[in-house]
Amino acid sequence: MGLFDQFKQGLKKTTRLLKTDVRDLFKSEGRLVDEILLEELLEALVLTDMGFKPAQAIIQKIGSEYRGRVVGWDEVLETVKTELKSMLRQEDSPICFAEQGPTVILVAGVNGAGKTTSIAKLAKRMIDDGKSVVLGAGDTFRAAAVEQLSIWADRIGAKFVKGDPGTDPASVAYRAVETAIKENIDICIVDTAGRLQTQKNLMQELEKIRRSIAKQIPDAPHESLLVIDATTGQNGISQTTHFSDAIACTGIVLAKLDGSAKGGVVVAIREQVGVPVKFVGLGEKFDDLAAFSPVDYVDALFADVSDEPSIDASTS
Repeated sequence: MGLFDQFKQGLKKTTRLLKTDVRDLFKSEGRLVDEILLEELLEALVLTDMGFKPAQAIIQKIGSEYRGRVVGWDEVLETVKTELKSMLRQEDSPICFAEQGPTVILVAGVNGAGKTTSIAKLAKRMIDDGKSVVLGAGDTFRAAAVEQLSIWADRIGAKFVKGDPGTDPASVAYRAVETAIKENIDICIVDTAGRLQTQKNLMQELEKIRRSIAKQIPDAPHESLLVIDATTGQNGISQTTHFSDAIACTGIVLAKLDGSAKGGVVVAIREQVGVPVKFVGLGEKFDDLAAFSPVDYVDALFADVSDEPSIDASTS
């Protein structure tokens, strides 16, 4: 399945929302673009959880181009897609690999966001690309997380490093990087705790992990990824924003996008968190973690919304 088809499949719930709430605002013969329509469009876009500011920017663009004219949905659709692609423009390469030695990837996120599963899927992508991987079980506060990561490592053929329950996570991270160096392993992915008592403790713990990694590879971690649960929409962003500063976040992994009608949250993340979405979870299978492509994402988001609405789809 190609990337566009993966996005199309994973974004079905959001597409259904757009088809009902956005496209059907238009009649088959077109509709006058006035303040009433612009308000209705704004409300519908905000419901996808893209955030008020991005939605408002799109509506302002539509207003400036079409206000006072009767236009069809297809014209408005092209404007919406163009604006979204512009908002989401980013580097093509999802991962910054080290020029020499192992590439170290630090992963953070609140419990329940899909962090451990996302790590396994990311590792599987690397292994499928011919790279060797070691996983460091730095979430030492949850025995279940360590056990789950161990099972995933065994299934995908990754090396696994863990400590005893309650072990200092920084020491696990250190040993994982050490293993990668000694055994000439290409990728070292380090998990971290999803919940600590206070933000201060969280910052201190993650900073300690980063220092322990940098003791062996000064410019590591090369990537610091934050996992966010797409199904929580705007709440997921507010819950995890502090992680971004704590790990010097370089990218977002948006998990469970296939289970959400809030696919617009990708736009909100870029606007509010200020870092690019690098991967998205589009299903339960190992292969359902896709590298994020703004063009494929936007095209898939509106793939089944581009049909002309019925003649009585809306009243003006």
